Amino acid sequence: MATSNIKALIPSELRHVWDFVLDIENYAAWRSDLSKTEVISDKQFIEYTKDGYPTTFTVTLVEPYRRWEFDMENSNMTGHWTGIFTAKGDETEIDFTEQVEAKKWLLKPFVKSYLKKQQAQFVADIMKNFS
Repeated sequence: MATSNIKALIPSELRHVWDFVLDIENYAAWRSDLSKTEVISDKQFIEYTKDGYPTTFTVTLVEPYRRWEFDMENSNMTGHWTGIFTAKGDETEIDFTEQVEAKKWLLKPFVKSYLKKQQAQFVADIMKNFS
């Protein structure tokens, strides 16, 4: 299983960052890697890449303004994501950890670098909205 972590300081207060990141219905408006999202319920949603490739997310934990966790799965991988949000004065520290297992042995060597790229893009997209 590949694990990747990214931390960043977002120049906005905790409530704004939390509300922004958890507003799944509007992901396609600011996420550069997605074409759309589909909210199935308060516990499940699907993200579609620009090429229409779906990944299903199932929320496993919500501690408002502190921690958000979900399981994720598509035809290539299964995994878990943990997001920790911490107030640092008038800024917010985000600490995102992803653990992913490739379903196809051919993909295993590329999982960690793919995770790091995806996490960096997600944080960069968030930063664009708060800078």
